[in-house]
Amino acid sequence: MFKVAIVGAGSWGTALAHVAAKNNNSTHLWVRRRELADEMINTGENTQYLPGAKISPKIHISTDLEHVVSDADIVIMAVPSHTVRNMAKLIRNFIKKDVIVTSASKGIELGSLKRMSQVLAEELDNIRQENIVALSGPSHAEEVIRNLPTAIVAASSEQEAAQKVQDALINSNFRVYTNTDIIGVELGGALKNIIAICSGISDGLGLGDNTRAALMTRGIVEITRLGVKLGASPATFSGLSGIGDLIVTCSSDLSRNRKAGIDIGRGKTVEEVIQSTNMVIEGINTTKAAFVLAQKYNIEMPITEQAYLVLFENKDPRVAVNSLMSRVGKHEHEDTISEKFIAY
Repeated sequence: MFKVAIVGAGSWGTALAHVAAKNNNSTHLWVRRRELADEMINTGENTQYLPGAKISPKIHISTDLEHVVSDADIVIMAVPSHTVRNMAKLIRNFIKKDVIVTSASKGIELGSLKRMSQVLAEELDNIRQENIVALSGPSHAEEVIRNLPTAIVAASSEQEAAQKVQDALINSNFRVYTNTDIIGVELGGALKNIIAICSGISDGLGLGDNTRAALMTRGIVEITRLGVKLGASPATFSGLSGIGDLIVTCSSDLSRNRKAGIDIGRGKTVEEVIQSTNMVIEGINTTKAAFVLAQKYNIEMPITEQAYLVLFENKDPRVAVNSLMSRVGKHEHEDTISEKFIAY
């Protein structure tokens, strides 16, 4: 078994710690706030992020970051994407050189427009870059903590590193596949949050199942277009970290991105939505990053463009829907990237 260190005690970090401990790994969870750490130790529950769910008593909970990550075989970064760079700087001098560092964050860094594995590679240049892994797929923490069957993907440019993460986490309730397309796995996990916000806006407007299905179907086309341009395999987007994650995030009441979209569709401002939760809505910043990337590489992403205008330019959601529906008629598979995607 491994020493597994999880950095971040939000819902996903807590659920992953639960899985790792259940597999008899020596599992250490870093909690930023002392009051939350004390509560988790005393009650066996993370009431702020996973109320009502008991966590494994085998988890070693601490606010001492050095103690948590020192000598760890696997470090899982389960913090919001905008904090990954800073957290990487903080752990840099505490981790051993052969450690596997795994990103469980689904986002794109604003400004640099880098994926989380790229951010980690920049800040953790003292470890083997092949030992950076991305973890993604359809995996609501609320269901993982209840031991409901879940399947995700561990991706790295080197298969061995992904397999070690697979070995540490896989069990009869939590199935982990491996993939060497880390670009596609990360982009699928990040970009689907944009479509989930749009799906929520559609639901908030009362537009029905047809609209949601159209957004999801055309959304995966947009995700694939940008992903392939950035070096991903189109096949990845038909897997768990692509269409799988898209389905669950666009359809589930547990999806915070979909819920944010519902509130916006019902008339709340973006700022009101952000202030209404203690959790990060990753899709908001990802929409901005993806919009900039689409402009930079001249990639047609009409849903992402309208999402950007709604979230950052105060465009009326109903007008945005009309803009999408009024576009000039096209053949469904007229661009070659879509044809490649359909072929898989």
